[in-house]
Amino acid sequence: MSDMIDVGDMENISLGATVLGTGGGGDPYVGKLLAIEALRRHGPVRTIPLDALPDDAHVVTCGAMGAPTIVIEKIPSGEELAKALRYYEAASGRRVTAVIPFEIGGVNSCLPIAVAANLGLPLVDADGMGRAFPELQMCTFNVHGLDACPVVLADERGSLAMVETRSAAEAEGIARALCIRMGGQANVISFPMTGKECRMSAVPATISLARGIGRVMREAASGRRNPLKALIAHLATTHYGLAKRLGAGKISDVARQFRNGWAIGTVTIAPFDGGEPFRLQVQNENLIVARGGEVLASVPDLICLLDIDTAAPLPTERLRYGQRVNILGIRAPEILRSEAALRIVGPRAFGLDHDYRMLA
Repeated sequence: MSDMIDVGDMENISLGATVLGTGGGGDPYVGKLLAIEALRRHGPVRTIPLDALPDDAHVVTCGAMGAPTIVIEKIPSGEELAKALRYYEAASGRRVTAVIPFEIGGVNSCLPIAVAANLGLPLVDADGMGRAFPELQMCTFNVHGLDACPVVLADERGSLAMVETRSAAEAEGIARALCIRMGGQANVISFPMTGKECRMSAVPATISLARGIGRVMREAASGRRNPLKALIAHLATTHYGLAKRLGAGKISDVARQFRNGWAIGTVTIAPFDGGEPFRLQVQNENLIVARGGEVLASVPDLICLLDIDTAAPLPTERLRYGQRVNILGIRAPEILRSEAALRIVGPRAFGLDHDYRMLA
């Protein structure tokens, strides 16, 4: 069984991916335009659910690495991923038969669609994060022991680099340094795997999830219903299970800087009901939200800021003083909550001084 993605799906997918990006993953606007252009030129992309992926398929992950703020100013041409994939095939002597996003959040939901259309490849309806995370090794493929390498990077000027290391964490460090030298943003091919390995390790049905989130929110808005309530109700029917409004207020401060290839910062939100402010810690994505010393939600659970009037999800690079927002928490899928996964994507993996407590 398979499905198709065409131009008409991109608004829904990009909106859903912004929600799943938890503030990061890169603003999907540019990626959406690249995907729309590729779909118009080459036609729809076929998606494959995990359970229909052949054992001997040769799958690679693809997407963009770098600080989300950079993508706004350094727009990719749309050819980088195709060049990286062809470079990988030439170096490895293996033909890629399907691609998969390494994360579903933000721009990295759209770039794999563009490269799949440009190269005539199917897209696996899954990803390696179920959201967005800032580091290459923070994915379910690594949790299940798959090799990240070779990692291939390509920039908009035609530069190509290949990384071979002993671990995904080492690959992240070297690739991040190359990414910085490439201007803070690069397109990446990584985690080559068989179809059998992909089925074992990926977060399932996340392309469908992003499309469903976007559809539900847009239909609610056009029908003058509350998109936030519609989103929470829809997520309750998915393998994520639970979403809840954690609070609301006005952004009173945004402090951020570009450090070591990431956008690092803190967002302060003054609640409408008075009292202690909400504080979000950011490393590309929203990592933790706390109020008065109490942790309300933290990685790997998803934390999203949505415009209080339109329910539009707000990437961290577009946050500004005075914006009025709802704070939404979404429980991470079960595959991200195992003991092995939490060692890689839990709070302490980010240097946070607390253990994970599941959103309830």
